[in-house]
Amino acid sequence: MRYGFTTGSCAAAAAKAAAYMLLTGREKTKITIETPKGIPYTAQILRICRKEREVSCAVEKDGGDDPDITTGALICAKVSLPQEEGREALARVVIDGGFGVGRVTKPGLDQPVGNAAINHVPREMIEREVLQVCQVLDYCGSLSVEISVPEGEHLAERTFNPRLGIIGGISILGTSGIVEPMSSRALLETIRVELNQKRAMGYSIVAVSPGNYGLDYMKRTYGYDLDKSVKCSNFIGDTIDMAVENGFEAMLLTGHIGKLIKVAGGIMNTHSREGDCRMELITSSALSAGADADTARQILSCVTTEEAVNVLKKAGLCEKTMELIMQKIMFYLNKRAAGKIAVACILYSNEHGGLGESAGAAELLARLKEEKR
Repeated sequence: MRYGFTTGSCAAAAAKAAAYMLLTGREKTKITIETPKGIPYTAQILRICRKEREVSCAVEKDGGDDPDITTGALICAKVSLPQEEGREALARVVIDGGFGVGRVTKPGLDQPVGNAAINHVPREMIEREVLQVCQVLDYCGSLSVEISVPEGEHLAERTFNPRLGIIGGISILGTSGIVEPMSSRALLETIRVELNQKRAMGYSIVAVSPGNYGLDYMKRTYGYDLDKSVKCSNFIGDTIDMAVENGFEAMLLTGHIGKLIKVAGGIMNTHSREGDCRMELITSSALSAGADADTARQILSCVTTEEAVNVLKKAGLCEKTMELIMQKIMFYLNKRAAGKIAVACILYSNEHGGLGESAGAAELLARLKEEKR
């Protein structure tokens, strides 16, 4: 599979090309940088605009075989000379974000509040590549670098940035400089960032939900806005681990039975490629609750967990079965937590609403509503 290059690599390449053109007066249509991964990146330089005291240009983001929403976006850099020039002992690079690059408004992120959302590794890459040009050309003054993304404000609406308090555009990201075809890594890093931020904001309890269904259910049923929570996608086990690392006292997991039934079987990554056996797990608990063979066969033939709940309802076994399922879910959640964090769980279905609630869930929910109001 073909790897791509991060927005950070694109920004560094554009900045290096703009610095070269500004200091030499010569046009540059291709530039090579070294990524932190050690893989060189040769970028085509687009939209060149040369003026006496500034040069701007762009690099088109290529996400490789694991493209994200920024693939195809132009990452632009404008490099300019200071108003008052003076030779210094060493060249100096000042980096900021322009249009389409978000600005940090909440603590706990890679950059402090007020800074452009250009993470520290891309900043280091930009500075290193521009200083390399300065050294080769024997320039010892200051250079200002402004990174912008023309489509950034629109693209940001489809990212986690609004939830994280990054407003006005996308973030310039990347730790290795390359985009590997592994979207799970990007998701895990997003979860980690959200947890880091909640902890930095002073929260001692974290609400976690696999997706939007949980957000809607909690708001409708309990009046709690899970927009304050962390979406864990399929990574329930990893999220528990990261919550422990961040020092949270407790975690409330709210989820649809279609996801959380897998946890009752010890499956901590609920993606279908990692494991399924949803109907088998429901059937096992239904049999323990007193289901007969015909009911068991009906459940096993169901395509969705919502159908299975309907079968249990008709058989009068839903409450007892869900009680057993919740016991198993909590066994595996507590096993993963290993006594390092208190965990509670709320289980629901779209059609029937609440299906189960573990001990301590109501108390954690009440504390969440009060904490950091």
